[in-house]
Amino acid sequence: MTDACVNSTEELSADRAEREHVVPLVVDMDGTLVDSDTLFEGLVQLWKKKPQYGAIFPLWLMRGRVGFKKVLADTSPLDAAPLPYNRALIEYLREVKQTRPVVLCTAADHRYANAVAQHLNLFDDVIATEGGINLKSTAKAQELVKRFGKGGFDYAGNDRADVAVFAEARRALVVNPTASLKRKFSDIPNADRFPEAPRKSELAELWRALRPHQWVKNLLVYVPLLAVVSNAHASAFLLATLAFVAFSMIASSVYLLNDLIDLPSDRRHPRKRLRPFAAGTVPIQKGIILIPALLAGGFFTALLVSPLFAGVMLLYALLTLLYSFLFKRIVLLDTLVLAGLYTLRILAGAAAIAVIPSVWLLSFSMFLFLSLALAKRHSELMEMDDSLPGHGIPGREYRSDDLVILISQGTASGYSAVLVLALYVNSDTVRQQYRHPEIIWLICPLVLYWINKLWLNSQRRQIYDEPIVWAIRNRVSRSIAITSVGLLLLARWLP
Repeated sequence: MTDACVNSTEELSADRAEREHVVPLVVDMDGTLVDSDTLFEGLVQLWKKKPQYGAIFPLWLMRGRVGFKKVLADTSPLDAAPLPYNRALIEYLREVKQTRPVVLCTAADHRYANAVAQHLNLFDDVIATEGGINLKSTAKAQELVKRFGKGGFDYAGNDRADVAVFAEARRALVVNPTASLKRKFSDIPNADRFPEAPRKSELAELWRALRPHQWVKNLLVYVPLLAVVSNAHASAFLLATLAFVAFSMIASSVYLLNDLIDLPSDRRHPRKRLRPFAAGTVPIQKGIILIPALLAGGFFTALLVSPLFAGVMLLYALLTLLYSFLFKRIVLLDTLVLAGLYTLRILAGAAAIAVIPSVWLLSFSMFLFLSLALAKRHSELMEMDDSLPGHGIPGREYRSDDLVILISQGTASGYSAVLVLALYVNSDTVRQQYRHPEIIWLICPLVLYWINKLWLNSQRRQIYDEPIVWAIRNRVSRSIAITSVGLLLLARWLP
């Protein structure tokens, strides 16, 4: 009995000694474990909740890196649940954890690191920035050598700043390397590459983040050209084209801003979670840099058109800013603002070529675009109701039982647009401008059919993007638009 106890004790001691000499796997967080940078995650969420902090942001930078990270963590706690994690690496770490310790080591503030560790419930220990030391590069290497000894740990990282840590590790595991680290890979003798699925080009993903397919909405700036089609000249078309370019640049800056401040809600959306910033395929900091660059380019181009057009663009930028931070979370008001922003494109086109837009055109546009805005919310709500029944749209106050209200209001608004068009056809303005106004009547049933098709497609879950983008891509919709323009030209010029 005694011999058995002695043998058992010796076995336990041997197991303990073996565990004590097992080399831990130390894992970096930002860019390695998380396909994003938690510092910028906290920053954009702070700007969303408290945009007024943007005014004192430069004062925070004066505190140095550690001080900045501390005050940001104090002001903007990190929601770790929706972050874009490296799932393949996490599965690998869960396997490794069965045989040796797994440690999270990051230059992020310790509260952000602990939030991630608590969410994943994976790490045996967490080492992060606190106590005045920015735990990055050499400082991180020194801390790990102090704890585990030189060559007493393996390290998984992704950035050139990790090279100093790789040099002190027994084994370097390179995960999702940056371009600068790829160039240094051959200089790291102890490096292994973590196998991952092929990733899309960051440049291609950044282009996708600009949403160039949404630029089709900006073709509305060409609509006022129809008012001067009989005596239009090349300069008017050139001005309208410059207006289109300016609008596209400024609109893309707004799309980037929306994607950044909507990161948590987009990551809970079945389709929007695949957007570049939400998926972590484009660094947040590149979006932050690109937003002012696009704004500057857009307003410079707008000034080339005219000061009046630049003023309209400034109004558009202010409205979209208010929409991003306030209006988009107010039920129904968000759709009215969206309709106004569509109509503002027509006003901008009129300002670009210096014509006064028709009251009839603006009235028709407002009702039509309100129907489109309501269809946008309706299709989003239908999509969310399929994936998460009863949850509504993330970041919005719409619920599943609002579907009936949206479809009734949307169709009523669309029918109102057709009514305005019918009244316009019967007005004195049409008799003065068109030789055969009766031909324009044929446009009314075409638009009525299009409104019905729009809402039928939305109800059938066949609209997955902006309805106006759907309208331009849809073959029947394009045919109706081309036919309507043809009827207008025929009514004006037919002998």
